[in-house]
Amino acid sequence: MVQYYYPGYGQQQMAPPQTSYSGGNPNVLPIREQSYIENILRLNRGKPGIFHFSFEHAIEAGKNTKEVAGMVEAAGRDHVILSEAKTGRRYLFPMIYFDYAEFDEELNYFDQTP
Repeated sequence: MVQYYYPGYGQQQMAPPQTSYSGGNPNVLPIREQSYIENILRLNRGKPGIFHFSFEHAIEAGKNTKEVAGMVEAAGRDHVILSEAKTGRRYLFPMIYFDYAEFDEELNYFDQTP
């Protein structure tokens, strides 16, 4: 974060840095932000896959993993929303529990040309 001093307030205030996206296209992210998992999941919304999660503290012994066969509905910086294919049930998982995903088809990814 960048510190700013606002005259009259008598103290420094914290303000997040402003990010501008070129060309007005919301699908174009700065290079340094493109490879985050949530962005890759967002690019592949609607594609069927198997999503694996693990939890450090389980209520029942041996129940510290979860697999969801479904598709990504939405993904944010700290969470993913999945819909299960067979039941239509929706899950909201914090990304800290996400391990990996399996897909049977090619994934969309960001352009790798410099």
